[in-house]
Amino acid sequence: MKKLLHTPIALFFIVIAVITAGIATYRQVYLVAPEQQYRLQAVEKGDLTQTVSANGTINPVTLVNVGTQVSGTVKKLYVDFNSKVEKGQVLLELDDALLAAQQKQSLANVQSAVASLELATANEVRMRSLFAQEYVSRQELDVAIQARKAAEAQLLLARAAVEKDSANLAYSVIRSPVSGVVVDRAVDVGQTVAASLQTPTLFKIAQDLSKMQIHANFAEADIGSIRVGQTVRFTVDAFAGRNFQGEVMQIRLNPTTQQNVVTYDVVVNVDNPEQILLPGMTAYVSIAVAERKGALLVPNAALRFKPANADNQKRSGHPGGAPGGGVTPKPDAFSGKVHVLEQGELVPVNVTLGITDSRNTEITGGDIKAGDQVVVGETQATGKPKTGSTPPIRMF
Repeated sequence: MKKLLHTPIALFFIVIAVITAGIATYRQVYLVAPEQQYRLQAVEKGDLTQTVSANGTINPVTLVNVGTQVSGTVKKLYVDFNSKVEKGQVLLELDDALLAAQQKQSLANVQSAVASLELATANEVRMRSLFAQEYVSRQELDVAIQARKAAEAQLLLARAAVEKDSANLAYSVIRSPVSGVVVDRAVDVGQTVAASLQTPTLFKIAQDLSKMQIHANFAEADIGSIRVGQTVRFTVDAFAGRNFQGEVMQIRLNPTTQQNVVTYDVVVNVDNPEQILLPGMTAYVSIAVAERKGALLVPNAALRFKPANADNQKRSGHPGGAPGGGVTPKPDAFSGKVHVLEQGELVPVNVTLGITDSRNTEITGGDIKAGDQVVVGETQATGKPKTGSTPPIRMF
């Protein structure tokens, strides 16, 4: 009888021990301290520079398209790609056989017009003499005067045709209008060029490759921060790791709209003394539009962090939360929210934002100071069993 009385008491203590051990094991395996659930980073003070970026194309400051005003077949080429040329230098010659024949015909017309004028002048003199002796009428004299004037006009017309044909003959020799470097040649010997409808482009000559320009398209959200004279930094794929510098020369007012995205062309002047920047290279442009010294900096990851139990966060007892547990004001472009740990719980803190870069954002207002630890993300140990793990065993 005594053994039976002690049996329930023993079983009771055994059950209590098992439950206690189970709870301890559960807390050790499945529950993690709040400090271990989240990744923290300290708020620091430092310098911050806000930049706007875009891609652009490097071009010569002056790129001259050399064409032809007359049609013909290319007879001789005197320059090629990358040839350095001087102003007035011969670039190519067209076959001038037809143009030379036309000039000769015009010269012959001039001689014919001269002969006609001489005859008309002699007839006028004769008619004046006969009119003075009253052998011819006034009308006959007027006809002679008119014939002499018409012959003079025909001579002027023939001489103008000679000038035109001489100019066309001279245009068969293409000369460089500027000094520079040939960056493109669009014709070969034997090729026929036709200038009937529009002037064909034969060469492209860069006037000075030591001075280049970048044409970069910036979004309308960034264009308001760009000013003429700002320093520009850029890189090119051909020289990885090397930074180049330029200056904003012009913000063109003509917008470009593609797929409802509005951009503006910003022209950047670039010195190229080594002439290593070539026309057509892609430039990755960055312009510093704002700078802060000794600013209070919070990581951008902290502003993007949103806890899974956001609706159940502690909201009272901290100046950054909504007063009295109310609804937190809706953030705008100049406000944000970070989270800190207080007594093991997440507390949202509203802050006022300044400029930003790709890593940090300036804090201009809010209950945050240098050295405070803000949450930037969650760790793998979130207090939940891992996927595929065995669920906790119920004790009873």
